[in-house]
Amino acid sequence: MTVLSRSVGLRLVLPVVLGTLLNAVNSSMIAVALVDIQHEFHAGAEVVWLVSGLYLATAVAQPTMGRLADRFGARRVFCWGLVIVMAAAIGAPFAPDLGWLVAARVLLGIGTSAAYPSGISLIRQGIGGEATGALGAISAAGQVAVALGPPLGGVLVLVAGWRSIFWVNLPIAALSLLLVLLWVPRDRARQSTSVGLDPLGILLFAAAMVGLLMFLLEFRRLFLAAAVVLAIVLLWWELRVSRPFIDVRMLRSNRPLSRTYARVAVTYVVFYTIFYGVPQWLEQGRLLSSAEAGLVVLPIAGMGIVATVIATRRPRLPLLVVGSAGLLLGSLSLLLVGASTPVVLLVLVSAVLGIPNGFNSLGNQTAMYAAAPAEQVGTASGLYRTSQYIGANLAAALVGLGLGDHATDGGLHLLAVVISVISAALLAAAVFRRS
Repeated sequence: MTVLSRSVGLRLVLPVVLGTLLNAVNSSMIAVALVDIQHEFHAGAEVVWLVSGLYLATAVAQPTMGRLADRFGARRVFCWGLVIVMAAAIGAPFAPDLGWLVAARVLLGIGTSAAYPSGISLIRQGIGGEATGALGAISAAGQVAVALGPPLGGVLVLVAGWRSIFWVNLPIAALSLLLVLLWVPRDRARQSTSVGLDPLGILLFAAAMVGLLMFLLEFRRLFLAAAVVLAIVLLWWELRVSRPFIDVRMLRSNRPLSRTYARVAVTYVVFYTIFYGVPQWLEQGRLLSSAEAGLVVLPIAGMGIVATVIATRRPRLPLLVVGSAGLLLGSLSLLLVGASTPVVLLVLVSAVLGIPNGFNSLGNQTAMYAAAPAEQVGTASGLYRTSQYIGANLAAALVGLGLGDHATDGGLHLLAVVISVISAALLAAAVFRRS
């Protein structure tokens, strides 16, 4: 690669990386501010909607923003998403009650949802077919944000109060917006911006996703029934409309893309079961403080970043085979730990658990990038992220069932058996895919 092409690539990738950081940062920082917000507004358990509201908004908005990027232009949607983020970040600290703050978090989720699908579209337009380095940069940045979000949020809350976790969005979003306006070429003129938007399809998809995620959050059959009915109606509609929001015919014929979505959802069931379940067990079963538990699981993110760098520099490696084998090894290692396990060994297990993340993240993103039709890469990227959130919510439900109100060694080992079986299935599928 020439110096000129590297410069062009950096000018494109840097603002995209900054934009995609925002979703991960806002997903992870809020955890350390919930107690202070709860006291501020004299709230109870409903404060959890600050987390759930952003997840729901993001799961629905990612493919919607991708569709808008495909129709109206990736650069335009990327910029408007950043404007929405800044508006939400400015308004949230002045929320008069918890309801308004939840609304601001939902708006923040919608705004941060634009960066990934429209950013992938920009990379596809600017770099073309081979984008392993760009995808690796996005993957590594996301893992850094997840790792540093809680400690950064803790410092901000301690120094400047809970409102500062919203203000921190402003410099990141402003810098990303400035760099896009300066460095990224304008979108090409389009003949039509209204044909093929499929607003009814978008509404049906949004309603079905909300029903599914509400069921996973509250386990009420009414939500599941509503989600199933809405999904059937969505399928019926999308098969009949000329330019559907979710191109069911394309997904049915494009098996590699469909398999990638399924694999992403299942992979993130394992990842988030570890991400949610291990810290809970460390605090309740191993009796560590929250700070100690956070330090013990820090190698999960750290090794994920190292693995991403290795995977980016060795793209010919069978990334999904290596990642799935690592997931299986890490899941099995959880069967060997208990309340009396020394902290040093727990840190070592955390490092093992972190290794597969970089390989799986880059491998799945590369598979999606290669399989997505060029004219639908925004929508395809958004559905990729939605698959992640479905996996995350399934994992939260699994952790709730496995660990209950108080995590024990038995509960952790039960989760380890479940995710080991899932990891073995992922490994078999990855090996079969290569053969």
